[in-house]
Amino acid sequence: MLTPMLASLLPLLLLFRISFCQYSSDQCSWKGSGLTHEGHTRDVEQVYLRCSQGSLQWLYPTGAIIVNLRPNTVSPATSRLSVCIKPSLESSGTNIYLDRNGKLRLLLREQDQAKGKVHCFGIQEGALFIEAVPHMDISRRITAFQYELVSDRHKAGPHSLSAPCQPCNDAEVLLAVCTNDFVARGSIRNVDQEEEHSSVTVEISRLYRQKTQVFVTGGVRVRSWTGRIKMPLHCRVRSGEGEFLFTGAVRFGEAWMGCAPRYKDFLRLYHEAQQQGTNPCQVDTN
Repeated sequence: MLTPMLASLLPLLLLFRISFCQYSSDQCSWKGSGLTHEGHTRDVEQVYLRCSQGSLQWLYPTGAIIVNLRPNTVSPATSRLSVCIKPSLESSGTNIYLDRNGKLRLLLREQDQAKGKVHCFGIQEGALFIEAVPHMDISRRITAFQYELVSDRHKAGPHSLSAPCQPCNDAEVLLAVCTNDFVARGSIRNVDQEEEHSSVTVEISRLYRQKTQVFVTGGVRVRSWTGRIKMPLHCRVRSGEGEFLFTGAVRFGEAWMGCAPRYKDFLRLYHEAQQQGTNPCQVDTN
């Protein structure tokens, strides 16, 4: 059911959306204040964010804003991207909808934002319509979230990974080594079952690549790294002997598992592809 404020805004949006007050800028992050809407709270501000990741912070929200999330380059793969948003634990003051051609679908209620859970949706599902919830005192209301544009296979969160427990085929393993946010050789030390995901503690003996510092070194004289990699709870990962090749995505500063073959199986696969000239990239396996 739409709120009275939202119902009153929809006809105006559908008839003449471009006549509203607009904010257009190629940027990664946006910070605004609802106080600029005081006296004309029916205005809907357009916000354009054109980066693979960034943030939004809306102070003292009143009225509504429309947030358009797009990559800074256009390609056929753009339509297959997903948008993931992670609200701040202090986020409040608004309901967040998906707006596709004037049709709204509720994504996050005000009370759900403070849980800080990641929510993902296809980029073709629409823009974000963020509507202020009327409050007597808006001085403590701030809506804030981080966002990332990701491929469908690497959506962030236990409920949105695409077939996360299904073993990767040979081509997927080789491509993951070349393109994933982290690639590391190591072993599993412990598995903790948390509320919505498993947290795998790993010890890394060879770090090929990491997008951000999700694995930390034990010191200058210690040539090993440790870290945690998350997996959906239903994957039922267990501690196991032997070495693995860990690959995956970094989402909102957390490592999520992608392909993770045993290292000996990866070596066999890699050398076979090398002999056939089908490796998408070179890796130092010495």
